[in-house]
Amino acid sequence: MGKTMRQTTLETLGLGTVGAMFRHGRPPVTSADLVDRVFGNSGQRGSMVISGANGIVGAGKTMQLGARLEPFGVRMVALDFPNAPDGIGKQYPGLVQAFGPDGANRIMANITRMNYDGRTLPGELKQMRPRFLLEAIPEVLDVKRAHYKIFRDAFPDIEIRSVTSGFPSSELGVGIAHPAFPHEINKIWEVVEPEPSPVSQLLWALGLIPVPVSDHWSFVLDVLFCGVTLAGLRYHDASNMPFWKVDKFVRKLLGPNPFRAHDAIGAQGANFLTWSCLHHLAQRYGAVFTPSAVLEERKTTGQNWYPPNHFRPLVDWKLDDGRAAEFQTWILGPMFQMTSLMLHERRGHLAHLNAIGELCAQFRRGILAVMRAAGPDAVIETVEAYHRLHPQAAGAAWHPDAFASMESPEWQQLYVNAEHDDGVGVVTISRESYNGDVDAELNRALDWLKVEGIERVILTGDFHLSTQLVGADTAEFYPALQNADAGYGIASAWSRTARRLNDEFEVSVACVNGKRCLGGMLELLMHCHYVVAVDDAQLGMPEVTLPVVPGMEGCHWPFRKAPSDDWPKLLQLLLGGRPVRARDAVGWLIDYAGSLGDVLQTAWTIASKGKHGLERRKVERGALKGVPTDVPGLPEPDAPVAFEARKAIVGCIQDACGAKLGDALAVQAKRSADFMTSKWCQTGVVGTEYTKTMVV
Repeated sequence: MGKTMRQTTLETLGLGTVGAMFRHGRPPVTSADLVDRVFGNSGQRGSMVISGANGIVGAGKTMQLGARLEPFGVRMVALDFPNAPDGIGKQYPGLVQAFGPDGANRIMANITRMNYDGRTLPGELKQMRPRFLLEAIPEVLDVKRAHYKIFRDAFPDIEIRSVTSGFPSSELGVGIAHPAFPHEINKIWEVVEPEPSPVSQLLWALGLIPVPVSDHWSFVLDVLFCGVTLAGLRYHDASNMPFWKVDKFVRKLLGPNPFRAHDAIGAQGANFLTWSCLHHLAQRYGAVFTPSAVLEERKTTGQNWYPPNHFRPLVDWKLDDGRAAEFQTWILGPMFQMTSLMLHERRGHLAHLNAIGELCAQFRRGILAVMRAAGPDAVIETVEAYHRLHPQAAGAAWHPDAFASMESPEWQQLYVNAEHDDGVGVVTISRESYNGDVDAELNRALDWLKVEGIERVILTGDFHLSTQLVGADTAEFYPALQNADAGYGIASAWSRTARRLNDEFEVSVACVNGKRCLGGMLELLMHCHYVVAVDDAQLGMPEVTLPVVPGMEGCHWPFRKAPSDDWPKLLQLLLGGRPVRARDAVGWLIDYAGSLGDVLQTAWTIASKGKHGLERRKVERGALKGVPTDVPGLPEPDAPVAFEARKAIVGCIQDACGAKLGDALAVQAKRSADFMTSKWCQTGVVGTEYTKTMVV
């Protein structure tokens, strides 16, 4: 592409731009080619060794990588001490659930388990021709270095990556591939290497998410995760609030439950890892990272942070306005200060720094998005207020100048990017769920393309951080549960953004490149003139299961584009809540389905005015007549809340479809907003999550 709003994250992996993928009609690399480069050609494949394979990380990654490499004939070698607990065996039920008994057995049969004494390698390992070692042994620097030496002495050309949580590559002498928890399913890997390598590109090609970060202590994830844990500990020390209650307020403020997470991971190991990261960070950067006394104690004892339920006092511990402000300072102050350090050191692409907090540390919004919303002055004031509460943290590792560029495209486009080649624009969304940040950034991206004179556009995921588009971020609905005006504001504003794709461009093409596109994201993409999707993508409208009434015109827009004979299919989609495969939705929901290469080529052909043979489905602007109110064969609702949800969605469909297009947006927005304030929504998934998160 000729011009971009900001660097694409794919470029940090040496994979070019998303626009280039569409223009060339294929991904930049294939898993088959990269398997050949990393493990050798078919018939002469080497193996992948995971050391410490029975530990939490090692076992999880043995499963995740083993499932992906088995079809290519790459043997997995699981290496550990003979007395290590069977962590791999514990993964088998999860494999059965994901791949079925036959698939699980095939994957397990491709794993060879070997024992060693930590000083010498098993003689039979040579027969496996190891080409790649993923090291997942305990976090002891000298032990790790000795481990690499015995492998390099035996296999001089072997590629080595460490899963370390904190030691830099410069200390270890090997590259880093630090995976996020939970290790069986989380696809994020923080990668440290001098330049993009076939190893990290292979992870991408296998459907994982490698994220390049700089070679600094504890990388990004553990600065954020260990940092928010330490912030909670400092507030505990200042207030004597119990850890489980601190967790609840941290969740309300930012999203994560750091103490609960330690217990879930396993406090024995997690406490030590958090202490280790903070200990080394403090040695390098100062007191803002110094572990608290209770963490010093529990890194040895491995004691859980949460007591049993029956030992938690039923105390309605509220914070008045003054104490709530102080709590925010204790938590946000160090988080902002630590982030200033990472920005100062240029630890990664800003979109990466932001996404790691969301995808790995469970922040509702990435830390950069939180800071951007506050503005640089408020961020600096918060840190200065924290220094008054905790003077030891002042001075070192504080870089307020890091916020001077907050108006730059790198800061302003954390989730949405745009690029063009003077003819076709490509807009990419890197967040899996739609929220106010994405909405604002999408509008800025569309504005930028218009200023650049672009009239033909493709809208898609970013082929990196967003492997799926799951719908609206339901946390955005929390204010709407108590205030219908807030709900109306969200639904109408987001719908107006979506309509820009239909109204303001000569041609717009939505491309579903991930494994699913649901709810609000599907509603957004349906506003494009054409929708193309990989044929096995799941497309659905699960709002009825939450329950909410779709607010981005899903109750009338697809009806206006589909033949009337297919309206029952749309009603089934909305009232049943079950997705359909893209290949089964052609003609009534989308316009084309095929392989990824075919979809890329088709989207580009449409957008670049090539011959594509697809008829553009027009949007009916008048009122629709004869839209059905029920679907034969749809199972009866199993609870009153499901009955009321269907009733509300049918009412919205009838009213919005029965209105002219110019009036339907407001009709649907009001219907959606009114239902959010109902007891049915408030006792459903969204309302329950709101109570659990915000009513502390």
